[in-house]
Amino acid sequence: MATRAASRITGRTREVYLQLVGEFPLTSIRNERQFHDAQKMMDRVLAKGELNAGESAYLDALSDLAGTYEDVHHPLAPASDADLLRHLLESKGVSQIELCRATKLAPSVVSEVLSGKRPFSKDTVGKLARYFDVDKSVLVANF
Repeated sequence: MATRAASRITGRTREVYLQLVGEFPLTSIRNERQFHDAQKMMDRVLAKGELNAGESAYLDALSDLAGTYEDVHHPLAPASDADLLRHLLESKGVSQIELCRATKLAPSVVSEVLSGKRPFSKDTVGKLARYFDVDKSVLVANF
């Protein structure tokens, strides 16, 4: 609720927060037009550069509302196993060979996953999760 959030903000930052709420109220986004307008408002606030506490609180709330709408109306498909493995390799800065040596995965398995010819197996998921220090649930979106 805007009033409760605004009560934690005092002085000039409160005035800025309430001014932003007046310009674009913090209510559920129900259609594409409102979603587009919310994006424009977020861009406008972000363009200011450094934000005060009131602007940050407003931006947090508006981005939550936009995110909720986007999750329902513009869902993202899960990444393929190949894309996920490629990202993990790049993020850690390791090669396929280094991965195979560290995990004892066969080079052919890693190569086939990266080419999209083979999905992750349960064994592969376990080894990759340990090696990359991620929860197994990150790797099983396509099971």
